[in-house]
Amino acid sequence: MAKKRSEPRKISTPTTFEQARDELFSHILRCGVLEAMPEHQKEWFDDTMLYLAERYEALEEGQLAELRVLGERYCRPVVGRGAAVGASA
Repeated sequence: MAKKRSEPRKISTPTTFEQARDELFSHILRCGVLEAMPEHQKEWFDDTMLYLAERYEALEEGQLAELRVLGERYCRPVVGRGAAVGASA
C-alpha cells in the first residue's frame, strides 16, 4: 500500500529568470534558429534579448547575459561520440 503524505505538496512558483529561460527555449524551437547560419543566430539573439528585457523588466543585466549564454549553448550542434575534441578535419 502507498504511504499517505503527512504534509501537503508545496507548489513552487517559477522565478522570473526561470520563466524567461523557458520562454527563450520555446522561441528557439518555434523559430527555427537551430538551423540558421551563425550570423542569423546572432541577429536573432540580439532582437530576442531586447524583447525579453522588455517583457521581464525585473531581470538584471547579468541575468540577461546568462540567458543569452544558455540560449547560444542550446543552439550549438551536438558533438558526436566519434569526434575527437579539438581535432580538425
